[in-house]
Amino acid sequence: MEPKKILFATFPADGHFNPLTGLAMYLKSQGHDVRWYTGQAYRPKLQTLGIPHVPFRYALDVSSDTLDTLFPERARHTRQLSKLKFDLTHVFVSRTAEYYEDILDLRQEFPFDAMIADIAFTAIPLVRFRLNVPVLAMGIMPLGETSRNLPPSGLGRVPSYTRWGQQKQAVLRWLTDRFVFKAPTEQYRDVLDAYGITVQTTNLFDMLYRSASWVLQSGAPGFEYKRSDLGANIRFVGALLPHRHPRPQRYFFQDRVKAFDKVILVTQGTVEQDVTKIIVPTLEAFKETRHLVVVTTGGSQTEALRTQYPYANVIIEDFIPFEEIMPYTDVYVTNGGYGGVILGLQHGLPLVVAGVHEGKNEINARIGYFKLGINLQTERPTAEQVQDAVLEVLHATVYRTNVKALQEELRQYNAHQLCEQYLAEALAAHEPASQAGLAA
Repeated sequence: MEPKKILFATFPADGHFNPLTGLAMYLKSQGHDVRWYTGQAYRPKLQTLGIPHVPFRYALDVSSDTLDTLFPERARHTRQLSKLKFDLTHVFVSRTAEYYEDILDLRQEFPFDAMIADIAFTAIPLVRFRLNVPVLAMGIMPLGETSRNLPPSGLGRVPSYTRWGQQKQAVLRWLTDRFVFKAPTEQYRDVLDAYGITVQTTNLFDMLYRSASWVLQSGAPGFEYKRSDLGANIRFVGALLPHRHPRPQRYFFQDRVKAFDKVILVTQGTVEQDVTKIIVPTLEAFKETRHLVVVTTGGSQTEALRTQYPYANVIIEDFIPFEEIMPYTDVYVTNGGYGGVILGLQHGLPLVVAGVHEGKNEINARIGYFKLGINLQTERPTAEQVQDAVLEVLHATVYRTNVKALQEELRQYNAHQLCEQYLAEALAAHEPASQAGLAA
């Protein structure tokens, strides 16, 4: 494949940005000219990677760190569906035209041949059909495309394949399209209509999926519900993971790992700063036991936690490379960020998950459904809930058996080579698209 000019474009949040850094560095190593359009917070990371950063100009720089500051009214939406609807409207859809105007200006100085964007980047249809540029949408979250076999995406419901279950799910799809997600869908449709683009679907999730040249889904079919109507442009590519910087392995925990019966790895990711949600309950559940608890805080209250839990079986760090600690780990406790979950599954770790917001309900529902671990179905589990779940996962062989099977499935994919292959196919098949619209 001849070197191409490739624009990466992501919503400015770790779960959207980080999983694509490995692919960006791979394509860069293959000789492609890679640049990245995203929020200002990611400029230092891109400088470290040696990838030119294209900042937002017209677009409001909304990120997970600035959400509540930019939208103070968001705090009133405490229920999961209410918060999701608010975010879809104000955080994602309202940025669409702003993203496009930025990219329109950028193309004057960087005439990119293709765009690679996370699936939640709402300017995908505009770039594909107004600029006539192939777009690869990267599935860095569970598949959200509507299926006649499944409940609607966003509710965190597991499927039923019985006749009654299928009928109930059809009603739920109708209700969510016409009531729950009606406002953000109509708003998104109005934005696209203003640019002469019509996508004949019933919700905004499908508009994004069907507008992309390819949707390249991180993960494997074994972590997705069975459906008979998978979109023709959707392909699984295995684990899309962050770029790993070469660094000396320190393994400072190695001796302590050997001194305990089991190792429990606990994280809330880099965004969630309330350590009382998962970290504290896990520490309370297993302090002064024969299990080693390894906590990565992402920099939130590390010293305070060390003071509160000064036990021999506790390690608390701002950050530990998961590639170093996961080979020693027996169970992974997390709020359910998609990238971290996929990395845990790639390392063969059964999970205990607790999280419902920001799409984590969909991720965690799959963990419970496929018996890859236990879904506690809450943002705030008690110490007793965590303890019971961890002990069950450690002692019941079904979870480790299922995780090992999925681990083997993930190993069948070479994610970066597959992505470059689909990029080449999209470029080869590209023809000027109609600016009038897209038929579903």
